[in-house]
Amino acid sequence: MKGHHARRISTVDVVIIGLGYVGLPLAQEAVRAGLRVTGLDIRQATVDGLNAGRSHVDDLSDADIAAMLAGGFRAVTNVAGIAGTGPDVIVICVPTPLSESDGPDLTAVRAATETAATLVRPGCTVILESTTYPGTTDEIVRPMLEKASGLSAGIGFHLAFSPERIDPGNETYGIRNTPKVVGGITPACTEAAADFYARVCDTVVRAKSAREAEMAKLLENTYRHVNIALVNEMAIFCHELGVDLWDAIRCAATKPFGFQAFYPGPGVGGHCIPIDPNYLSYKVR
Repeated sequence: MKGHHARRISTVDVVIIGLGYVGLPLAQEAVRAGLRVTGLDIRQATVDGLNAGRSHVDDLSDADIAAMLAGGFRAVTNVAGIAGTGPDVIVICVPTPLSESDGPDLTAVRAATETAATLVRPGCTVILESTTYPGTTDEIVRPMLEKASGLSAGIGFHLAFSPERIDPGNETYGIRNTPKVVGGITPACTEAAADFYARVCDTVVRAKSAREAEMAKLLENTYRHVNIALVNEMAIFCHELGVDLWDAIRCAATKPFGFQAFYPGPGVGGHCIPIDPNYLSYKVR
C-alpha cells in the first residue's frame, strides 16, 4: 500500500500562483521533490524571463531556473496555459500590502482566489500562504472558492493556510529545512496540506486550524517588530549616554536563556515586519 501511495502522490500536479520571493523557491523545492509544477504570474515579463531561464529573485540563480525547467517547470500568465484536468494542489503566494485603512490590501489575494476557483476540482487542496489577518482563509477565500466551484470546503476540496517563512538572503535556512506551519479549516484539510508540505519540507507543524496558523505568522513578525523597535530606541539613548550598544548586545547575547539578540537598523526592516502588526490591530478593531 505504501508503495502505491508513494507512486500516486509522485505525479502530483502543483499550481503556484505568484512567482515572487515566496512562490518561486517553493516551486523550486516542489520540482526537486519530483512534483509536476506550473507557476502562474500575471506579469508577462516575469513569466517570459523564467521560461527563458532568467531569475528575478535574489535567492535563485539562472542555473537554478534552468534546473527547474529541466525538471518540467513552466510559467504561464493565465489558466489557459495549465494543462490537464486540474491540479491536485494550488498554492497562493501573492503579496498583501497595507491598504489605505491600515488593514491588509487583499486585492491580489482575491484575484488569485478567483483564478484558483477556476482550477478547483473534487479532492484538490488549496493553500493560502499570503500573510493576512486571522479569519481570511475561512471568511474571504473559502466562500469565493465554494461559490465559483460549487463544491464545499472540507468536503469537496481541502482548504488550508500555511504562512510563508522565507528569509531572503539566508544561506542557512530555506524551504526544505525551515519548519512549515499548516492549519486547515477542518482536520482533514490540515492533513491534506501537510501531505503536500511533507514532500518539500523536512518538518511540518500542524496548527489547530487555519486561524491559529494565520495568527502564528503575525505573532512571529510582531515579535521581531517590537524587538527591533526596542533596540532602535536603545541605540538613541545609548548614543546620548556614550554607551556602545553593540557591545552591550554582545554581552547580553551570552545569556543562554530568555534573551535573543536584535540589532539596530534603518527602521524595522523587510517588506512585512513594519506592516503585519497593523493586520492584527485591524482585525481586533
